[in-house]
Amino acid sequence: MRNRPVRLARWSARHPWSAIIGWFVFVVLCLGAGIASGSNAATTKDFWVGEAGHAEAMATEGGLQRRPTEHVLIRAKSGPLDPEAAGAAVRELTDRMAGLPEVDSVAAPVRSKDGSTLRVTVVLKGAELEGRKNVVPLLEQTAKVAAGHPGLVVEESGSPAISKGVNDQRSDDLALSERITLPVTLVILLIVFGSVVMAGVPLLLALSSIAATIGLAMLASHALPDAGVGTNMILLIGLAVGVDYTLFHLKREREERARAEGRLSPEALVELAAATAGRAIVASGLAVIVSTATLYLATDVIFSSLATGTILVVAVAVASSLTVLPALLVKIGHRTERRAAKKAARRASRGEPVRTKPVKPENGRVFTALLRPARRHPAITLCVSVLLMLGIAAPALGMKLIDPGKDTFSRDIPAMQVYDRLTAKFPELLVKHEVVARSTPDRAPQVRQALVELGRRAQTDPLFARNAEPTVRTSADGRTSVLELAVPHPAPSAPAIESLHRLREVHLPATVGTLPGVETAVSGDVARGQDYVEHENGKLPLVIGALLLLTFLMTVWAFRSVVIALIGVLLNLLSAAAALGALVLVFQGTWAENLLDFDSLGAIASRVPLFLFVILFGLSMDYQVFVVSRIKEAMDTGTTARAAVLDGIGRSAKVVTSAAMVMVTVFAAFVFLHLTEMKQMGFCLAVGVLLDAVIIRMMILPSLLLLLGERAWWPRRPTPRPVETPAAPEAALPVRSGA
Repeated sequence: MRNRPVRLARWSARHPWSAIIGWFVFVVLCLGAGIASGSNAATTKDFWVGEAGHAEAMATEGGLQRRPTEHVLIRAKSGPLDPEAAGAAVRELTDRMAGLPEVDSVAAPVRSKDGSTLRVTVVLKGAELEGRKNVVPLLEQTAKVAAGHPGLVVEESGSPAISKGVNDQRSDDLALSERITLPVTLVILLIVFGSVVMAGVPLLLALSSIAATIGLAMLASHALPDAGVGTNMILLIGLAVGVDYTLFHLKREREERARAEGRLSPEALVELAAATAGRAIVASGLAVIVSTATLYLATDVIFSSLATGTILVVAVAVASSLTVLPALLVKIGHRTERRAAKKAARRASRGEPVRTKPVKPENGRVFTALLRPARRHPAITLCVSVLLMLGIAAPALGMKLIDPGKDTFSRDIPAMQVYDRLTAKFPELLVKHEVVARSTPDRAPQVRQALVELGRRAQTDPLFARNAEPTVRTSADGRTSVLELAVPHPAPSAPAIESLHRLREVHLPATVGTLPGVETAVSGDVARGQDYVEHENGKLPLVIGALLLLTFLMTVWAFRSVVIALIGVLLNLLSAAAALGALVLVFQGTWAENLLDFDSLGAIASRVPLFLFVILFGLSMDYQVFVVSRIKEAMDTGTTARAAVLDGIGRSAKVVTSAAMVMVTVFAAFVFLHLTEMKQMGFCLAVGVLLDAVIIRMMILPSLLLLLGERAWWPRRPTPRPVETPAAPEAALPVRSGA
């Protein structure tokens, strides 16, 4: 395993065109196979959790599941609504909708309390999640009716139209983030390498890795359904780690080139780089993969989809850095040598002396200044830095979680604007609780009567909508009945949540709950959100515990040191906690709304903290592996612990910081998106990576290792070992002719 990166690099270096062509054939095959197989999207039942999920399972079994529903509003452009004109629009709309194969039924129009608006409800065929794919013909027919009645406003909204609007907005946002990220990343790489060719290599490999992963993710979705968020994460993580892994390898190859001073061939330089950077990339990639895999323990389709996308893109990025990258470096190296030889020949023909470029120092003044506090005053630097990170992390203790529903989506989506007008005129459509009862068919009348009584009790409760006649539906076999109760409050609001608790704990036990042998459960928008948060909180200890254990074991395996492993776990915890604290500080309040263009939810989206904690933990391991690897390399040569720490961190500071800037750029681009969850993810990841690269790796880690000295490598100190060389050094590490 330790020699495999070297063997892969050696083969690629000796067969560069085979490696390059093979890589791009692999990318095309992956993408082609994925497109051919298609993506297996998650179904409604994949999202069922808790009591709400159980209620929906019972309702689905009885054929009473929630159906995709659209609402068409008809109102006057100005003045009162003309009954004759409105009636004509309703008749045309009904005829058009009823003729669509996607439509199951069209209800009679309902007038708002003030008489200014008519509502026509259209129920689509198929499952609830299929509505967003089938809603386009309905929107087209609504637009045609609106065009035919210029004196009226005819507009449509509903969960399918909103879902389609969110997907369209997400696609536009991703395109925007790419337009921001790619040029900025290219500029950073140009600054690091000073060469267009060398700057283009990381981007090329990252983008090709993303393309291959998208195809592999489509194939994987047939085993683990895609919740619709996997592609987002592939783009987000793929560009970040793809550029980073290539950057680490390129920088090491450049170091070996500078050290060899022209005595070694490009093949030899690539092999030497693989012996160090290649192994670190493998260890780092495995650490990220193992960390991310703990998300599967949450038994949640969204987390599983995110984990699958992240794991696949990291694995493909590692593979690209070990296979095609060495081949590209060899081709670029030979091209550089030929150009250098031609320049030298021209100078010689003109009688000019041979010029040699002075070797630039590994790090400039900035990195030297950042390391100075840890080198001179490690104890003080450690205390101040840890206190600073704890201060940033403190707001995380007051974190509130919320499952954001459609009420939290951007109002830039046209369907959301119509939704606001819809719920203003018909507040009973804001939230509906669904009470599901299941028993034997002979008890159907008794169950129905109890549900009607439950509806009457709800009518007297101020938390529930009044004058909204409760409806009870019963399955054809008489086993299942469903009662819908309207609540005139948005789903994430405190009154809506309180109404759910009142229903489950007071009204239901006092009515249907008194019937022996009747199984009951409550679902609906509020119940789904509350049960989802509770489900996540229940899985949190398992995921975090597995994450800490596996990270510890991975670090022990990589460095054979228990103390280094403990340090890594503690620093990763500190880094992730600080990032989450900054997230709460910015997004849970309202002070930064105008600055970052968002509407505060007063809480953090429930999926964000756990996912970010796991991903940040993995990315922190990324930097931990690269930095500690450089320190261990120095100690393996017999260097003292103090000198090894200063040398290892000093040599890795520039490349780690450059890689961090690329990641920060990629993640920060997501702050400009509309979706609040994506804003929160991008902000937290950007802040977390920045804090980790600067404060953790440049101040806390060196201070801690300097204070511990040799004890940091307990139970054994790295011992000097000869550099591994092949049996035939002249074949494996060829020198340039004339060297």
